[in-house]
Amino acid sequence: MQFFLRTIPRAAVCALALSLATSAAAQQGPGASGPGGGATAVGIVTLQTQDVPFTITVPGRAVAYQQVDIRPRVGGMISEIVYQSGRPVKAGDVLFRIEDDTYQADVDAAQASVDLSQASVEDAQQTVDRYTRLLGTGITQEELGTAQVALKQAQADLSSAKAALAVAQLDLERTQITSPIDGFPSVPDVSVGTLVTAAQTDALTTVTQSNPIYVDVAESSRRIGEIRNQIEAGQLQRGERLQAALVLETGETYAGEGEMISPGATVSTTTGTREMRLQFANEEHRIVPGQFLRVDMTLGSMEAVLVPQGATSRSATGALTAFVAMDGKAEQRTLTEEGSYQNSWVVTDGVVAGESLIVDGLKTLLNGATITTTPVSIDENGVVSDTATNGN
Repeated sequence: MQFFLRTIPRAAVCALALSLATSAAAQQGPGASGPGGGATAVGIVTLQTQDVPFTITVPGRAVAYQQVDIRPRVGGMISEIVYQSGRPVKAGDVLFRIEDDTYQADVDAAQASVDLSQASVEDAQQTVDRYTRLLGTGITQEELGTAQVALKQAQADLSSAKAALAVAQLDLERTQITSPIDGFPSVPDVSVGTLVTAAQTDALTTVTQSNPIYVDVAESSRRIGEIRNQIEAGQLQRGERLQAALVLETGETYAGEGEMISPGATVSTTTGTREMRLQFANEEHRIVPGQFLRVDMTLGSMEAVLVPQGATSRSATGALTAFVAMDGKAEQRTLTEEGSYQNSWVVTDGVVAGESLIVDGLKTLLNGATITTTPVSIDENGVVSDTATNGN
């Protein structure tokens, strides 16, 4: 068998070589080292451990310090609404007045009964005194005994009349409906001329005291148990006292530190959470009952590595990741964080002190890429600058 060789033109050979070279370069990938590939320039900082506050963030809801529904204790027609809604009131201030003509008449009648009973007592007492002096000289023991019984009856009638007068006076006083607490009354739910009844279901208004104010928060019993284990293991140093800060709906940190009122004694069977109550000063009434808030509670301090948030990213599964420089290569790490501090993550696993964290040149960086490193610094705002430029 004979083989025949065809002559290949020189131009075709050059084209084939160029195609093979391009294919090989494409297989190496971006940032990979090798013939024709360049290293990626990155900026690094050296990680260090430090004591940082251990803070947990939980949702909270504002609850009034005191809140009272105002209801009438006697019936009648509303004759006056004394207060102005939105204006503060003090305990004892009159909010409503009920027409009191009938109640005043009842007081007058009860007073008359007291006066009559008092006169009867005085007359009976005089009779007993006279019979006592005349006993044995025309007055028998039986007659004296009858007079003494009449005196006791008159005294009992007087006591009953005085009790009726006290009730009538209480009812008259209750025609002026007062606030039992300091606070802000809501818009009245009645108007002048409305007929009300004693102890009715519907409130006339509601008085709310919101300085100080409570904030109720809930945390899972599992997480509370984990924190307790960290304290017992020495990983977390308990603070002398709990520090609690409020973050408003606007993102603004509320000026004022909270105080723990109740650590919660039970765990919810439906949510598995433990409810705690904090108290905050609220002199300017910026916090309104029912408002949802964010509460940052600092429980103590822990030794951890701070990783700038700008040097991290989230994977498709939500895992926190970052790159470190290892032997001229970029190595991607998965981090375990325990919250944040300023503009950094508090990292307890995934990186260690002394390693070089890549903080600049991350845009196109891939795991395993060849790199050249330059020491940089990063300020509290996350801005990266060359340490050589800063003279460090």
